[in-house]
Amino acid sequence: MKKVAFLILILNFSILFSQENKPTTPKKSWTTKGKVSFLFNQSAFSNWVARGENTLAGNIGINYNFNYAKGKYTWKNNILTSYGLTKSKNTEFEKKTDDRLEFNSLLGINAESYWYYSVLFNFKTQFTKGFKYSKDENGKEIRTEHTNFFSPATFLIGPGMLWEKNENFKFNIAPATTKLVIVDKNFTLPNSAYFGVEEGENTRLELGFNASGRLKVDLMENISMEQLINLYANYLENPENIDIDYTMNLVMKINNHFTTNLIFQTIYDDNAFEGFQIREVFGLSFNYDFK
Repeated sequence: MKKVAFLILILNFSILFSQENKPTTPKKSWTTKGKVSFLFNQSAFSNWVARGENTLAGNIGINYNFNYAKGKYTWKNNILTSYGLTKSKNTEFEKKTDDRLEFNSLLGINAESYWYYSVLFNFKTQFTKGFKYSKDENGKEIRTEHTNFFSPATFLIGPGMLWEKNENFKFNIAPATTKLVIVDKNFTLPNSAYFGVEEGENTRLELGFNASGRLKVDLMENISMEQLINLYANYLENPENIDIDYTMNLVMKINNHFTTNLIFQTIYDDNAFEGFQIREVFGLSFNYDFK
């Protein structure tokens, strides 16, 4: 599966490498832009013989960019926040469909053509508690707290090289990236089973290789697809176990404010879960752009 993810990345990027043109000189000054999105999905059944479960779900997200460019220097910053809940008539609790707080910063100095010397910084955590769900001896649903704000929280920082054709097609390679994982030590488990942090500790420090990329293409009129991928290999422990975080966002535009969105995300991180985590959200989205 990990090899397939690499092939998808290489094939996507090779399509646009053949279209390389001379880079444009970045304009001087700060630029800012952002978008607020509300995504809704709902299902309802009444006297439905085949049976069904009434559900209501909603997600809110903010994507804000503030960038600086002057001469051969660029500094790009991005804040991503999203939170979603779903409620089913036959379950005891509301459950999260998304919970994300992320900040990305990338400093670049133009080296030649589309290539830049770069330094990346990434911070990622969540807003609220996350739970594991099970049932008691009476069949009643119960939940156990598993994650919380800053548990886990991850920090990445590392020098590297950035290749950027434009905002819609770029990737960064950082072969000496430091990764710090912070958790609540009260959640840690034996055998480093809680995000790789040893029992009774609250931090884990890694040194590894990081590669990340973004590709956004218009498939046809009013339909676009954005793909984001982040890869990380820890030199200090099992470097062959590459962490993968891949997100695909398919947007079908209705008008300037309404779209139909399909979000697919898969994560492989054996310190968090031994297997692929998969998330899929589909629904009607209301979007508002601001500067």
